[in-house]
Amino acid sequence: MDEFIDYLLQFGNLNQQQKDLILRKAQVIELQKDDYFWEAGKKINYVGFTTKGILRVYYYNNQGEEITRYFIEEHLLILYGQDSDSIYVPSEYLQALERSELVTFSKQHWKEISDTIIGWDNIIQKIVAKQHREKLDRRSQLVSQDATTRYLEFMEKFPDLVNRVPLSHIASYLGITQSSLSRIRKNIG
Repeated sequence: MDEFIDYLLQFGNLNQQQKDLILRKAQVIELQKDDYFWEAGKKINYVGFTTKGILRVYYYNNQGEEITRYFIEEHLLILYGQDSDSIYVPSEYLQALERSELVTFSKQHWKEISDTIIGWDNIIQKIVAKQHREKLDRRSQLVSQDATTRYLEFMEKFPDLVNRVPLSHIASYLGITQSSLSRIRKNIG
């Protein structure tokens, strides 16, 4: 859980009492490969922070095909459902691609931290803004590039994922077929 505290400290200051409160409210969970952190249509009442593993966010299109929207690597905050006044029901799935570990907070505990720690919301807003910018940067360039360039940039931006994520998920993320990705990999081999 120290990883989570260290991550938070990059975005703001916390005294020891505040750190202790966060640690008391946190729970570490482990997901096995293919387990879900959340599923489409089921209410979410918690937030999480990845300390180990890779998760993928995906949905099904109108043709029933799985479409990978993005990957969640270590040291990312998962914030769906954090608003204490609303119930969030996702239209996507969040699935572990390998054994993963997350620091989680119930909706109630997250609200208690927010209500107790002055500046907490500011820290979280900074984290959300950073993660949103990074996600937009990754996705926006994919639209205008050919498939080979998309894969080369994927390898450059996500060197750890290339050998940890199934090719079918990478192909889906890049918007190409798995056979096209196999040809690209062979040609740049």
